[in-house]
Amino acid sequence: MEDDKIIALYWERKEEAISETDRKYGSYCRSISFRILNDKEDSEECVNDTWLHTWNAIPPGKPEFLAGFLGKIVRNLSISKYRAGHAQKRGSGETQALLDELEECIPSGKSVEDEIEGRETAAAINRFLETLDAESRKIFVRRYFWAEPVKELAGNLNISEGKVKSQLFRMRAKLKMHLEKEGITL
Repeated sequence: MEDDKIIALYWERKEEAISETDRKYGSYCRSISFRILNDKEDSEECVNDTWLHTWNAIPPGKPEFLAGFLGKIVRNLSISKYRAGHAQKRGSGETQALLDELEECIPSGKSVEDEIEGRETAAAINRFLETLDAESRKIFVRRYFWAEPVKELAGNLNISEGKVKSQLFRMRAKLKMHLEKEGITL
């Protein structure tokens, strides 16, 4: 089913919207969540929560890109679940590794002011991504947004792991400079 028809089902408040969303995007959302959580049951819970969040968000929202909309929801829910489950166990696993990699570049927020700064940071990161060539942008997004492991990323793009790691290292350094230049405090 086409995305606009699925969105129309949400607007009509038909439960079929959820089953159609799961049919089209279920494996996509499960793979994002599993990469972050590395636990099938927790991933399934996050995907189910994604359908609930989507049901509550449409309407009034009307996403232009349904896959990205769903991906963002499941990613955020999965990271929140990961952080809650690993609050005492810092420094282990792929998700912690990618969060640690970006920690020196991107400030974390807790207050309303920090939330506003977070939105400004997101806009600055989007501007940074626009400066990258297509391959670099793909590597950055797949690693830091979709939580794709370096080995898998290299295999999917037919490049060496070393190249992926060096590009990520250089991009983090460029991102840090870009954010500082835009006045984002680190």
